[in-house]
Amino acid sequence: MKLRNSRLLNWWTQPNAQGGKTLARELVEFVLLVVLVVLPFRYFVAEPYIVSGVSMSNTFETGHYLIINKFWHKVSDPHRGDVLVFRSPVETDKYYIKRVIALPGETVIIDQSQVVIEQVNGERITLDEPYTSNPTFANIEVTLEEGEYFMMGDNRAQSFDSRAWGPLDESYIRGEPIIRLFPFGLLDTMPGRYDSYTQTN
Repeated sequence: MKLRNSRLLNWWTQPNAQGGKTLARELVEFVLLVVLVVLPFRYFVAEPYIVSGVSMSNTFETGHYLIINKFWHKVSDPHRGDVLVFRSPVETDKYYIKRVIALPGETVIIDQSQVVIEQVNGERITLDEPYTSNPTFANIEVTLEEGEYFMMGDNRAQSFDSRAWGPLDESYIRGEPIIRLFPFGLLDTMPGRYDSYTQTN
């Protein structure tokens, strides 16, 4: 046993002809780095997401490269105005990106193109949504249960969202974009987040 350990130690510490690490050692260290650091980070903390489709235009366009924080929603509840990436409740092999409009226990009222939120305390908020494009006209009233969120795309006329498939259960949430890496001219952190709304009387 000692002989085997000694041979292994010699192989690991033996330098190459130039006095540096051998190719085999560099390869082993790279594999260990991937297994011990990169893969756990990718699986538990963050992962890349490439936008496909126009439902969040002009906030996000096809080809935008995002890094989403997968750990965040496990320790903090989503807020109104956050942008989330989540597994589709109707096509579970696909992922959507939409904006949080209403929170658990609230009632969302859509009257033509205006969105009104009745909060748990009974107060009403009319959403000021400068991020939206192509308004649509509908009459919808939905009260959310515990753990449910009402999600809508910023490009209202071309978004398949909670207006069609109902509230989103929190178990479908994948994460929140924390960095937009591409296009380089739009590089920023917490892209798309919006939290400024007006209070009605």
